[in-house]
Amino acid sequence: MYSIYRFRQLGLSVRAFEAAADVGGTWWWNRYPGARCDIQSIDYSYSFDEQLEQEWTWSERYATQPEILSYANHVADRFDLRRDVQFETRVTSATWSDDDQSWTVTTDRGQTLTARYLVMAVGCLSTKKLPEIDGLDSFVGTVVHTGQWPHEPVDVLGKRVGVIGTGSSAIQLIPILAQSAAHLTVFQRTPAFTFPAKNAPLDDEQLRAMKQNYPAHRAAARQSFGGVVVPPATSSALDADEAERQQRYEQAWEGGTLHGLLAAYNDLMVDERANETAAEFVRQQIAAIVDDPQVAERLAPRSYPIGSKRACLDTNYYATYNRDNVTLIDLRETPLDVITEGGVRTADGTVHELDVLVLATGFDAITGPLLEPLITGRDGLTLRQAWADGPHTYLGLTVAGFPNMFTITGPGSPSVMTNMMVSIEQHVEWIAQCIADLGAAEQTSIEATVDAQNEWSALVTMIAEHTLYPRANSWYTGANVPGKPRGFMLYLGGVGNYRNTCAEVAAEGYRGFTRR
Repeated sequence: MYSIYRFRQLGLSVRAFEAAADVGGTWWWNRYPGARCDIQSIDYSYSFDEQLEQEWTWSERYATQPEILSYANHVADRFDLRRDVQFETRVTSATWSDDDQSWTVTTDRGQTLTARYLVMAVGCLSTKKLPEIDGLDSFVGTVVHTGQWPHEPVDVLGKRVGVIGTGSSAIQLIPILAQSAAHLTVFQRTPAFTFPAKNAPLDDEQLRAMKQNYPAHRAAARQSFGGVVVPPATSSALDADEAERQQRYEQAWEGGTLHGLLAAYNDLMVDERANETAAEFVRQQIAAIVDDPQVAERLAPRSYPIGSKRACLDTNYYATYNRDNVTLIDLRETPLDVITEGGVRTADGTVHELDVLVLATGFDAITGPLLEPLITGRDGLTLRQAWADGPHTYLGLTVAGFPNMFTITGPGSPSVMTNMMVSIEQHVEWIAQCIADLGAAEQTSIEATVDAQNEWSALVTMIAEHTLYPRANSWYTGANVPGKPRGFMLYLGGVGNYRNTCAEVAAEGYRGFTRR
């Protein structure tokens, strides 16, 4: 949406293709009960228009999916964005021509178009992943995926409901389903670390203060580590005594933010012993909340460092397992065997009879959406071939061999490690300025060099290897998709450092690029 706005300002002709029936992206598709943002509403919003900032008023600290979708619709209406969007359309292929210095794009509606520039704004979590279990087609009840929830309500009242997966979507959904289902069975492979959101309505005074401080707040967010303003930690968890650590962790736990606890000390994501102090604190919280010690232990992550898989925010998630109508199945003890007509059978032979099966099994993240269409660059090289051993980019924005193609929040950028609104805006603004500079220089193409791409990819890997992030089998590394190349796909140097690097590259005549 922001790309359309910025490219129009340059006087460019713009055509956007969107698979959904309207704007909203992830908030159009992810309509499951309980869906909320895990970045505070006042931060999860556009900063490019001061009047837009002042006129929109969020109702809650963490906005619900309907409210965020309303915001997206408001932005689309306000800037008349829909006239440049073709909805219910998927791009099936895009092919570069050196002769014409352009891309030929085809759609699933049989259209063929040409464009000077190709901007892949496909999102990082938009290609859904199904569970690796036979028999899904045989189930006679209702099957829904959290990433493609129906627009009409899914009736679970008085029904037997099963949820496969316990990632962020499931953690938001499970407490809601438990309130209506006759019985809820949760199939968990890997427990997640989740913190209480402490969600609450925003009062007029809070909103007024933020709107007055927006310019300074936004500036600080752009130079922050994760796109949100968090005071940097200056001390080690290992240098603090146990009482001090406990107090600081409790304060962060009660603060209700995604970043608070992990930012309590400066070594939590680089030192395994320091990290374990935070992980053990959360495990103690789980034990205090969940009545059954065996269930509490099953919910307590022990196989990866806290923060190395995406942490979550929740409302009453752990407490939900105290309900009589909720059962937790630990798939490490009894793996999934097959889906039957009437439910799910586990390896111990037990058939869990269900009326509704919810697949909270996540996404083929980051690269999946980029590899769905057949993208062919110079000399017949496809993006699938170029990334056969994992993604390689320059700045997370461009790919060698694919001139004039830009990836918004693609692999090799801060992307999903950050407040996506901040990262999206920075990418769109850099791309728009790049296109403007090409036009001013009467040049028609820009392409990353192989050397620059290799150096950037090596830097992304090197920074990640100095942290604990690669130690988890997470979707950050592609480990959740069988056969997908393994490797940490994101830049961990921080939003501010990344923004400054991108600005320097442009200021130095687009260092690392070839322009023609």
